[in-house]
Amino acid sequence: MKLSIVTTLYQSAPYIQEFHERASAVARQIVDEEYEIIFVNDGSPDKSLELAIELTVRDHHVILVDLSRNFGHHKAMMTGLSYAKGEQIFLIDSDLEEEPEYLISFSMQMQRDCCDVIYGVQEQRKGGWFERWSGSLFYSLFNILTGLSLPENAVTARLMTRRYVDSLLLHKEREILIAGLWQITGFNQQPHFIKKYSESATTYTLRRKMALLVNSVTSFSNAPLIIIFYIGIIISFLAVSYITWLLVHLAFLAKPLSGWTSIMASIWLLGGMIISFVGVIGIYLSKIFSETKQRPYTIVREIYARKES
Repeated sequence: MKLSIVTTLYQSAPYIQEFHERASAVARQIVDEEYEIIFVNDGSPDKSLELAIELTVRDHHVILVDLSRNFGHHKAMMTGLSYAKGEQIFLIDSDLEEEPEYLISFSMQMQRDCCDVIYGVQEQRKGGWFERWSGSLFYSLFNILTGLSLPENAVTARLMTRRYVDSLLLHKEREILIAGLWQITGFNQQPHFIKKYSESATTYTLRRKMALLVNSVTSFSNAPLIIIFYIGIIISFLAVSYITWLLVHLAFLAKPLSGWTSIMASIWLLGGMIISFVGVIGIYLSKIFSETKQRPYTIVREIYARKES
């Protein structure tokens, strides 16, 4: 098997047929008949499953991995990659925002650059100014807090070698941020500028982006714990300095100091900081709890594939 095309399904019924036709056509241009197309149904509530089953009946190149429920986009992608058998693996979303035909230029660049990954990057992030600004803020904060360097405006579409995917699948954590895993797996990765053709609004609200940022940072870095430690040291130093000043003031001026307002403000400030710091530690403890249970991050209900006659 020379090529595996992997994609996920969630509310993908309007796109499945066209995606299959275009992906099949471009695969034949590159590797003739030595390819497979793996669909991972991530608990899609529409008719995606039924349509994909029909494709497995008509086309022996199609494999359908049906998950028992919705586990999330990133986990579904990792599951699909685990079933891929090709020497090269092309990962792409099935909604046609990224054209399957990019596989041709990706393949040419991989041969030219002799690298392990060609990943798509948007020339300009889609959406309005707020979406672009919040996306840029996410990448900036993530890179600062984790020490990683995620490529900004990267998309799902990427062509990967067998050895890279095998190394990627060695990661077994339950809390998955696949963009981070792509980065820390290493190897020679090169960008390829593409255009996303849909102008539809993103489903990632500011609240979801902040939640993703917290999950991402705590999954890939202990920086928040280190920051808490140094803030505690600074507060302790300031407190000792203030106590010293009070003692000197009392010894030499012998005049009691007023300032109940400042005292109450300090108590509320420190109380709020303590609660937030305990919350950060709690997030890390919850991740440890999740990892130690060793639950599978996806469960496959059934695999549909037609044997080649």
